[in-house]
Amino acid sequence: MNKFLLTLLPLFVTCATSVAAFAQDVTGDAAAGGKKNALCIGCHGIKGYHISFPEVHQVPKISGQGAGYIRSALHAYKAGERKHPSMRTVAAGLSEQDIADLAAYYESTGTGATLQPVAAPGSAKADELVAKGGCTSCHGTNFSKPLDPAYPKIAGQHSDYLYVALRSYKTNDRPLIGRSHPIMGGVAKQFSNEDLKVLADYVGSLPSELQTLQRARIK
Repeated sequence: MNKFLLTLLPLFVTCATSVAAFAQDVTGDAAAGGKKNALCIGCHGIKGYHISFPEVHQVPKISGQGAGYIRSALHAYKAGERKHPSMRTVAAGLSEQDIADLAAYYESTGTGATLQPVAAPGSAKADELVAKGGCTSCHGTNFSKPLDPAYPKIAGQHSDYLYVALRSYKTNDRPLIGRSHPIMGGVAKQFSNEDLKVLADYVGSLPSELQTLQRARIK
C-alpha cells in the first residue's frame, strides 16, 4: 500500500464505520427492491444504453454490485457529494428502506461468475499505474473483492464509464459535475487523463460479476 493510502487509512476506517452503521439500521429486502426499481431500469436496465452527461458514455452495470457500495453511492448522490442532476433527483426521493431494498436487489442479480483471486496481468503501463494508485488495496486483487463493502466492484465495468468516473474525482469546482471522496480524489489527481484512460480500459477488460439485467418486456 502506498504512502498516500496509509495516510488516509484512519479516515477510511471512519467512513467505513459510518456506512456500517446505516447498513445495520435498515435491512434490505431484495424482492421488495425488484418492485421499486422502475426509475432505475430506464437507464441501468437497457443493454448498450448511453447517456450524454457530462459526456457520452455507457451507464454503469449495477446488477451484481455490492449492496454496501450501492447504499454508499445513493447516499452520496442524495447528499450532493456526487454531483449528477438526474441521480441526485432519483436519490432524493428514496427513503432509507428504499435504498436498502434496491441495494439488496441489485446485489442479488449478478452474473454468478466465480472469479480468480488474482487479476489478469495488463500491459506494463497498466500494471505500473495500478501499483502507483494502490488500486488493489481497496478494490481487491481481482478488482471484484473490495476491502470494504462501501467500495465498488470495478472489474468488467464499462471502461468509458470508469474513465468518466475517475476524472470526476479530479473535479471540485463545478456545480453539476464532480465527486467528493478523500481517498479517490487523492488517487485520481496523481494521474493524467491519459493515464486514467489506460486504467479504465484495463479494469474494464477484466472478467466480471457485473451485468446489465434487461427485463423481458423492454427487450
